[in-house]
Amino acid sequence: MPPVNLLPSALSELFAQVSSSGKITLADRYGILAALLSNNMSAEEQCTIDRLLHALKQRRVQVVNELSAEM
Repeated sequence: MPPVNLLPSALSELFAQVSSSGKITLADRYGILAALLSNNMSAEEQCTIDRLLHALKQRRVQVVNELSAEM
């Protein structure tokens, strides 16, 4: 499997989008999966994922099966 290279601001943009919409889409979940599998995340990126998972646990974010959030 080829290595996955995320854009430097991908997770922070994903966090902002999920926070504003209140929904985490299928594409968002794949983005998080790619970040977790990259094995070269910064501490800030790890913290961002932790914050997203905490929001899910607290039910502040809804999991949807849509490909992208509609604004």
